[in-house]
Amino acid sequence: MKLTGSQVLLRTLRRENVDVIFGYPGGVVLPIYDELYKEEFRHLLVRHEQGAIHAADGYARASGKVGVCLVTSGPGATNTVTGIANAYMDSIPVVIFTGQVPTGLIGSDAFQEVDITGITRPCTKHNFLVRRIEDLASTIHEAFHIARSGRPGPVLVDLPRDVSQATIEEEDIRDDFNTLNGLEKPQQEDIAKAVEMIRAARKPVIVSGGGVLLGKASEELREFVRRTGFPITSTLMGLGAYPGSDPLWLGMPGMHGTYYANMAITGCDLLVAVGMRFDDRVTSKVDAFAPDAQIIHIDIDPVSIDRIVRSHLSIVSDAKTALGLLNAALAAGGPVPVERTREWMEQIDAWKKRVPLRFSEETDRIKPQQVIRKLYELTKGEALIATEVGQNQMWAAQYYTYDHPHTFISSGGLGTMGFGFPAAVGAQVACPDKTVVDIAGDGSIQMNIQELATAVQYNIPVKIVILNNQYLGMVRQWQQMFYGRRYSHTDMSYAPDFVKIAEAYGATGLRASRPEELEAVLKKGLETPGVVVMDIRVEKEECVYPMVRPGASIADMELGVELPADKAAPTNGGEDPQTRSFN
Repeated sequence: MKLTGSQVLLRTLRRENVDVIFGYPGGVVLPIYDELYKEEFRHLLVRHEQGAIHAADGYARASGKVGVCLVTSGPGATNTVTGIANAYMDSIPVVIFTGQVPTGLIGSDAFQEVDITGITRPCTKHNFLVRRIEDLASTIHEAFHIARSGRPGPVLVDLPRDVSQATIEEEDIRDDFNTLNGLEKPQQEDIAKAVEMIRAARKPVIVSGGGVLLGKASEELREFVRRTGFPITSTLMGLGAYPGSDPLWLGMPGMHGTYYANMAITGCDLLVAVGMRFDDRVTSKVDAFAPDAQIIHIDIDPVSIDRIVRSHLSIVSDAKTALGLLNAALAAGGPVPVERTREWMEQIDAWKKRVPLRFSEETDRIKPQQVIRKLYELTKGEALIATEVGQNQMWAAQYYTYDHPHTFISSGGLGTMGFGFPAAVGAQVACPDKTVVDIAGDGSIQMNIQELATAVQYNIPVKIVILNNQYLGMVRQWQQMFYGRRYSHTDMSYAPDFVKIAEAYGATGLRASRPEELEAVLKKGLETPGVVVMDIRVEKEECVYPMVRPGASIADMELGVELPADKAAPTNGGEDPQTRSFN
């Protein structure tokens, strides 16, 4: 039996266990869409191609599967580039199918032709231009393999129209491809050396990153913490891998990290970094980051080792394998002696008591931190939280407690405004039984607000909480702190009525403007079936604290509140963090 290229594509996707495609049709992919019309694939028609790639990204993060999107050539393809770069920076496995003009017209500036493989070469893990139907199935299988193996990432497959229309005998279809070499297991002597360093430490800290989640190593991480008794912090991308409600949890480090996480990293003598790449938002001034520590760096990507922070012991491995071997070695050698770290743990407790996460509630205006805390209380910490980027993202990271893997979805490396809502749509598709909430700013939600139509059309009941401060909040905060309060072009007070916007799309719109209205609106929003937009009018000039100035040591924090007078609490022998309030 003969199959067309479009039929081969769908057959191959079924073999890769793809169950949902986020897409937007156009001229050169019409043969594929015509086949989709006859098939029972679940396809969600988004309203903008950027929405498609972000939704596929959110689906991948929530499900642990490969996300898939399908768009047409030219502007359809280029509209995905931001989302591809976003997935690349955060190592998210997605496969993007783009339409292309017929092979005979490639290079002729044909209508809606762009060199999408050339454009995306710097921001994909790999990309393909398929020129022959004979190569189609094997190329798709290889794309999925590359996307999910090693350090995951986006892979693009460009499909000329004539390849989609060509035919091939079914028995001539090749599904085989050359697989990449597998990762070598960690060297046993490196594991033994790591255990030796762990047993000798007096002031240890663990820092986990997104690689723990991508490597499905949360259980191994939890066992590692149980066996060592070490305090643990996590990058933004790793939130949820370790329970945020555990006493050993320190919160997030870095630019908007907790006081005690940053002080612990600065004062530690052993730092065990697992599945993280020492992003500048975490390290800030590199030579002041864990200056007195021996560093063990475990990462699947050898390029990340010693690139920013030099390690004393590096283990190139996926997190699951490395932590599993460490746990076995620790179990064989008996418990890690807790008396070595007793004084260190007392110091960390003192830091926690001295400067906890806090904000002033002495106001008649809603504080954004209140919104997150109340949302956590009402959802009992069981919601899947997606965020946009900026202040809303940092407050969501600080004030919602994540106890489960894959429950915090956010744009880390690229910091993409407009990511959160379509990603929440993808996450809700992956997890239909979960409550999925997008925490947004009034600026970022307007970047992909058209996806309300997608959510309503397919009854994807995402709840959107807009922290509406009528500013581009984080940019305004930097202008307040570093540019003498000159708010150059960050005023967003001219904005649509978000309640009416929601209603226009067929969703439910709610609003809270005063603290006494907050709980009722959040509760009603969470209980109302379908898509709900909650417009929460928060204090306009609230800032995110702690904050580390760019280029400063992470121990040099703006706290926004006066430090307690009690100087008994040790501060690593350094000067106190800054306490100046900019409110």
